[in-house]
Amino acid sequence: MTYPEKYKYTKEHEWVEVAGQTGTVGITHYAQESLGDIVFVDLPKVGAEVKKGQSFGSIESVKAVSEIFSPVSGKITAVNDELNTAPEKINSDAHSAWLIKVALAANQDAAGLMSSADYEKYVAEEGAH
Repeated sequence: MTYPEKYKYTKEHEWVEVAGQTGTVGITHYAQESLGDIVFVDLPKVGAEVKKGQSFGSIESVKAVSEIFSPVSGKITAVNDELNTAPEKINSDAHSAWLIKVALAANQDAAGLMSSADYEKYVAEEGAH
């Protein structure tokens, strides 16, 4: 699997694409593959605050419920409502099925996250354990 170079990645398997002062957040292909068939997504409301490293929602699959952690801090400006009725879109294409858009509190929030090459190395090592 190739991970888009325009995204930054977390060890919790989320991605963020920063464009100006907006961060678009989703989960990685590796995460959706580990979860299996996704049946429900619980996302916050527009206007809610998220903090880097803290949970902002959950994803339920046929296997388990997993928390989603924000890779950035800021205020939610959009939620992908499409996932309320079609959560399986994450399974189809995790790298375009975004979850939330965030007005970034600080642009440097994406600093310290992994590049696509670093993330690919990380999941290869994690899969080996």
